[in-house]
Amino acid sequence: MYSISKKIKIGKKALLKKDRFINDDAIPAAIVQFTCSECNHENTVEISPYQSGFPILQIYNEGKVLSKSDLLGNQMTTETSQRMQHYGELTVNDLPTLYFGTHCISCNTNYICVFSYGEKQPSLEILNISGIWEYQEVE
Repeated sequence: MYSISKKIKIGKKALLKKDRFINDDAIPAAIVQFTCSECNHENTVEISPYQSGFPILQIYNEGKVLSKSDLLGNQMTTETSQRMQHYGELTVNDLPTLYFGTHCISCNTNYICVFSYGEKQPSLEILNISGIWEYQEVE
C-alpha cells in the first residue's frame, strides 16, 4: 500500500469478490480479493480500519493527482451530503474516505483502491470499497 503523488489516468475497474464489510467482518482487517483486468490474476489486499489508506483529499486537492470530476465521473466517490461536509467534499457513503495504491503481484499493473470506513449508525461500522481501478501515471 502506498500513496500516489503523480498525476494519473484511470483505466478499467477490477472485479472485486466482496466490496462491503460490516462490523466484525472488518476486524482486525478486511481481506479484499480483486482480479487483475490485464492478466486475470487474483490479488489480495488487507484493509485495516483506522490504519490503512490515505485521505482522499490528497488525490483531488488542487487536482494534483486526479480532479474532482475524474473521481465523480468514474464513480469512485460521490458529493458529500450537507450534513456530513466535515468529512470533505467527496466521500463514499458519506463516511471518512481513503485511498491507496497497490499493484498486481503477477503483471505489476498499478491499481488505486477507494474506500470508506466508519459508523453509519449506532453499532453499525461499515467498510465500503467503492472500487479498485487500474491506473497509469501521466507524464
